[in-house]
Amino acid sequence: MTAWAHSLIRISNYEVETLQKRLAEIAERRTLGQMRLAVLDAEVQAERDRARADAQAGMMLQAYMQGWAGRKGAAEADLMVLDAEEEGARDALTTAFEELKKFEHVAEQTRLNALIAANKRETATFDEMGLRKRAS
Repeated sequence: MTAWAHSLIRISNYEVETLQKRLAEIAERRTLGQMRLAVLDAEVQAERDRARADAQAGMMLQAYMQGWAGRKGAAEADLMVLDAEEEGARDALTTAFEELKKFEHVAEQTRLNALIAANKRETATFDEMGLRKRAS
C-alpha cells in the first residue's frame, strides 16, 4: 500500500471513530433525557396521589401542574433536539464510512495493479530469457 493511501485510510478511520464516539455521546444524553421524562411523570403521579389525600395539596396541584408542564415541555424539546442531532451524526457517520471504504478500495486496486504490473514484467523477463536461450 502506498504511503498516501495509508495516510488517507488512517485519517478516515480517525474520523469514523470520532463520529462513533459522538453518536454514543448523543445516545447517552438521549437516555438521560428519557430518564428525566420518566422521573417527571413519576413526580406528577406522586403529587396527584398526594392531592387526593390532602386537601391543601389539592389546592396547590394546579400551580404544580403548570410548572410541571413547562418542565416536561423543555425535556421533550431537548429530546427533539437530540433526535435531530442524532440523525445528523448518523448521516455524517455513514458518509465518513463510505469515504473510508472508497479509500480502502482505491488502495486495494492500486496494490493489485502494482502486482499485475510486476507479474507482467516478470513474464516479459522470462520470455526474453527463453528467447535468448533458444537463439543460442
